[in-house]
Amino acid sequence: MSLTSPSESTGHQLPDALGWFGPFGGRFVPETLMAALNQMAEEYERAKADPEFQARLDDYLKNYVGRPSPLFLAERLTRLAGGAAIYLKREDLNHTGAHKINNALGQVLLA
Repeated sequence: MSLTSPSESTGHQLPDALGWFGPFGGRFVPETLMAALNQMAEEYERAKADPEFQARLDDYLKNYVGRPSPLFLAERLTRLAGGAAIYLKREDLNHTGAHKINNALGQVLLA
């Protein structure tokens, strides 16, 4: 058995340009889709750096989705837990739930 430090075992790692997380990951799709995926990746990189795109996305997330989601102090749970302030992030209040609408809005703006 080998011992690792917490930072080695729980650290977050981002993928490289080809989608690899160290020895894991990549793109495993039919070759016929590679051109479309490469084009989408290029458009995504442009959009990330485009202040107008980001402003439009932020506006939709704020005024349509309801982001940032409100925090709710769970008073009874706080009391039951001995006084530690426990807050719930109310993702259920967003249209369609949490991640689905975020993803869809970004894709629509890229299209």
